[in-house]
Amino acid sequence: QAQLVESGGDSVQSGGSLRLACTTSVYSVSQYFMGWFRQVPGKDREGVAGIANDGTSNYADSVKGRFTISRDIAKNTLFLQMNSLKPEDTAMYYCAASSFKTAPMKASFCGHWGQGTQVTVSS
Repeated sequence: QAQLVESGGDSVQSGGSLRLACTTSVYSVSQYFMGWFRQVPGKDREGVAGIANDGTSNYADSVKGRFTISRDIAKNTLFLQMNSLKPEDTAMYYCAASSFKTAPMKASFCGHWGQGTQVTVSS
């Protein structure tokens, strides 16, 4: 049974917006570091946005000012609002949870992963 479930991926035009959601019935989105990562075939998984247990967020330089990570503690759901999407944002997006309260935005610090949701941005 999946413990992290992503949704919201879709195909959009350049400049469009999407909102990804990650629901979990196992982890607490406010207790540990959680993040969004993305991966394209042939490349390493890269960190996009992360949020620590205290609410502090950080972003990859490539998405700063366009993406916003947030969480709904009552619904135990993590979000990624993506605006001004570009073709280079095309990737499989993964939600991840760490065992640390705060962590670098690196895949190696996250031990729990969802199955991913595909985002495709066309020019």
